Amino acid sequence: MSTSPAFWAVIPAAGVGRRMGADRPKQYLPLAGRTVLESTLNIFLGHPRITGVVVAIGAEDPWFKTLTLDTGKPIRVVEGGEERCHSVLNALRDLKGVAANDDWVLVHDAARPCLSHADLDRLIATLVTDPVGGLLATPVSDTLKRADPSGRVAETVDRNGLWRAFTPQMFRLGLLAEALESALAAGALVTDDASAMELAGHAPRLVDGSPANLKITSPADLALAEFFLGRQGG
Repeated sequence: MSTSPAFWAVIPAAGVGRRMGADRPKQYLPLAGRTVLESTLNIFLGHPRITGVVVAIGAEDPWFKTLTLDTGKPIRVVEGGEERCHSVLNALRDLKGVAANDDWVLVHDAARPCLSHADLDRLIATLVTDPVGGLLATPVSDTLKRADPSGRVAETVDRNGLWRAFTPQMFRLGLLAEALESALAAGALVTDDASAMELAGHAPRLVDGSPANLKITSPADLALAEFFLGRQGG
């Protein structure tokens, strides 16, 4: 008798966030009364379709154990790697011990705490029967310029058909693990999971998402994220 696939979230949270200039990684900075990572994790822990979460943290991380999380679902913790792709692969390898190859994995950046339940619902509903999977994204609306080595405009880039890639990026556990293994074996340090799937010959589907799903990379982003969370009601 076949069973429906489960949905697992994978959160790579081993980055150090040097651009923030803070005394700790950006995922542990305060945001609206909790840390950035608490806000991110609780999105998935509070969603009815998510079975559990795997978090990849740094080997010497002293902060994760201090977080306050909804513990009603499994939270698995693994050691992260040198790059984001290594952290995700470590999480997938751990997940293979408790999940099926056909289960869905939603990989989400630790520093994207403003993902709405509406976007998460839309991603799952759109991709649940897709043969490949896909990612949240939004069409590029700004005029794009390519710079020359001196910092001057070399050309204007046609934005037609260009999208900004967000997370979560949702793929089958087995296929994504194979794609990441192959990419790393070829020396490709992919910066997102869709890139690994593309290198493996797959064409991920783009699912329109809200620009409010920002990634915190600078101090100014914290204030903007707090504003978006306030509009979402927390």
